[in-house]
Amino acid sequence: MKAEIHPEYFETTIKCACGNEVSVRSTVKDQHVEVCSACHPFYTGKQKLLDTAGRIEKFTRKYSKIKEKLLSKTSPN
Repeated sequence: MKAEIHPEYFETTIKCACGNEVSVRSTVKDQHVEVCSACHPFYTGKQKLLDTAGRIEKFTRKYSKIKEKLLSKTSPN
């Protein structure tokens, strides 16, 4: 191996949003993830709604405005 071209290798902990922690070796120190093998539906066999970054709220806000516009155009005033 050539000297001084390889990144540092650390003992690190990967922490999931569900509380699961895994100790591994990596070039990146402590990592935080949203979904791990302990809570991912593919591995657990359980379906769970994962709302990443408020996508559902964003969708409802967007289409509620459109729905209001359509209702205001069709309502007799």
